[in-house]
Amino acid sequence: MKKIHLLLLKAFIRPFLVTFLIVMFVLLMLFLFKYIDDLIGKGFEWYIILELMMYASATNVAMALPLSVLLSSIMTYGSLGENYELVAIKSAGISLRRAMAPMLLVITLLSITAFLFSDYMLPIANLKYYSLLYDARQQKSANFLPEGIFSPSFPGYSIRVKRKDADGQTLHDIMIYTKNAAQNNTDVLLAKEGKMYRTPSGQFLVLKLEDGVSYTETPGNSNYNVRERLIRRRFKETEQRFDISGMKLHRTDESEFKSALQMMNLQQLKDVENLSRRQGDSTVQAGFKLMTSYIKYFYVPAKSESVKKYVPSTGYPLANLKTNEQISALQNASSEARSIQDLVKSRADRTKDLANSVRRAILEYQKKFTLSAACIALFLIGAPLGAIIRKGGLGLPVVVSVVFFLIYYIISTIGEKSAKDGDLSPIIGSWVAIFIITPIGFFLSYKAATDSVLFDMESYKRFFNKLFKRKATT
Repeated sequence: MKKIHLLLLKAFIRPFLVTFLIVMFVLLMLFLFKYIDDLIGKGFEWYIILELMMYASATNVAMALPLSVLLSSIMTYGSLGENYELVAIKSAGISLRRAMAPMLLVITLLSITAFLFSDYMLPIANLKYYSLLYDARQQKSANFLPEGIFSPSFPGYSIRVKRKDADGQTLHDIMIYTKNAAQNNTDVLLAKEGKMYRTPSGQFLVLKLEDGVSYTETPGNSNYNVRERLIRRRFKETEQRFDISGMKLHRTDESEFKSALQMMNLQQLKDVENLSRRQGDSTVQAGFKLMTSYIKYFYVPAKSESVKKYVPSTGYPLANLKTNEQISALQNASSEARSIQDLVKSRADRTKDLANSVRRAILEYQKKFTLSAACIALFLIGAPLGAIIRKGGLGLPVVVSVVFFLIYYIISTIGEKSAKDGDLSPIIGSWVAIFIITPIGFFLSYKAATDSVLFDMESYKRFFNKLFKRKATT
């Protein structure tokens, strides 16, 4: 390896790692902002939140890696151009293409690693992430006793706390309704103060109440004319226990999520595609055979336009039947026609679902490769762009890289949506963004190799000044 190649490699690694971590942090913050209401206040252990964030970070690699490659390549070559190191490299007889060659090799190795990650690691990360996120969103809130309202968190009880202290455990003006459906009575407990805490096992929530009174109402016996009784008890201190074992995080079996396409590797996606195709073909054939067996009441003309050949005419099939028999035959035919219509609709919906499954499987299959291709294509844009603008740091390179990445991301999203809807081939929908930005990369590489002033505003000002002067003289 030449010293110039080692210099370029060292200049690229640091900005790449920094930008990758920054992008991952930003995407992780977006994830937290999106699901903050589903995670806060449910009593999760710290390692559950950390595990969910780790899996979310793994799923964000598909977006963070291409953006990091684009941003770091612009920063690297922009910094070299700003410090006139590219000028020194060119003066030594090394062209920009030769200077980009070792970096292109590094990006190719990075793309291969990204492909292996998307095929082996990403399906596992998606499975862990979506299963844990589903369980977390299904988890009930750990804020059992909010202030000022009757909480139905515990079956058979309705509890209201008027006010809580800042510690979240000291309660004031507690009211507890206990409903006993078997005895058809209602117990009411009132307390001025109380403490709330969990047992060490986490199975029960304990309310330690002070200075209160309880009321118990028992129904009378109508057979013996016994009136209802109201029992009142005062207490200085008492405890109430509520079972909260059912409010812990319950993990769903991960096998229930494995049928999703995001949780599959290349071989599994190919198997799903082939299975859906076979099921679609068999559905069409079975529907055709079943429909032909239903057709009994149609008059076939002497020459059928549908089969394009002469067939013997049988005449009007109801001519020799009585009126009531004709009505019965027509009613049977109408009923059978409706059955055929329902059958065709159900078969068409089934065929449509299978075709949609085939498109999505192909789309997910191609996305395993587009991640690697996007890294190379965005590097071909970022490296020459940095050499042209000649600005390093996190200023102008960030703006330019975000603009180009948004263009790539928007085109990619539109292509995928069109492929899912059936408006585009899944292969074209997956690769349309790569097909569009790659020629831009080659164009920018050509401009950078020829020392173009593509982003020099002074050259544009001179051009427009000359153009306006020509118009003024004419």
